[in-house]
Amino acid sequence: MKVLYIVQEISPYLPETEMSTICRYLPQGIQEQGKEIRTFTPKFGCISERRNQLHEVIRLSGMNLIISDTDHPLIIKVASIQSARMQIYFIDNDDYFSRKQTLCDDSNEYFADNDERAIFFARGVLETVRKLRWQPNIVHCHGWFTGLVPLYVKKAFREDPLFSKAKVVYSIYDDAFTGSFNPDFKNKALTDGVTKKDIAVLEKPDYVALNKLIINFSDGFVIVGENLHPEVEEYLKTVNKPVIQHNPETYVQDYEIFYNTLLS
Repeated sequence: MKVLYIVQEISPYLPETEMSTICRYLPQGIQEQGKEIRTFTPKFGCISERRNQLHEVIRLSGMNLIISDTDHPLIIKVASIQSARMQIYFIDNDDYFSRKQTLCDDSNEYFADNDERAIFFARGVLETVRKLRWQPNIVHCHGWFTGLVPLYVKKAFREDPLFSKAKVVYSIYDDAFTGSFNPDFKNKALTDGVTKKDIAVLEKPDYVALNKLIINFSDGFVIVGENLHPEVEEYLKTVNKPVIQHNPETYVQDYEIFYNTLLS
């Protein structure tokens, strides 16, 4: 089994939270079960390259992704968590990730271009995996910032033999926010293989709409925490897809069983 982890945050590169801690130890645990893993995260500007010994992977960098008719260079960096014998890949771009904050500014307001940043991150990860010629059986996404990955795997990359049989798992956290993305989010998210019908749910592009899109295109879900957004929780009940609850004591074994169930 090969598992691709696409994560919004991971320690020790960002402060310890429930999500960053799970994303740090889950890949290691699955790797220790004999599985092959790759982990991708955004290279937010607050992540020190010198302290964390990041370096650019020239052979993977150099591609341009077009978002809103503008070319954005894709830069891939890598670092190692030595104690886990695990490499972490970072998606970088000066336009989107050079600022010293992650998703909010110093006033705790979400950045107006978070929609484009999420599009760039999702496409950047999948294009890099394609360049690596690495075929994941499971694609496991953590955090709403990864929310376009299920759509792109199932639509934009569905003809690619590297992704055509992949199952997408999404972990739903207590990470709801108020407000909306840019009103043009759904048009920006369009790419080859994605139709307007696929993203019609983004007509009012907010947290609930993004999660409905995620639910539409994922194969299975992990519920983390007990305070999910009620609309998201209700929508999840309307789809006939497998769901498990995160258990802090047994989650590595639980997830491995869940992956196998989805692939059987």
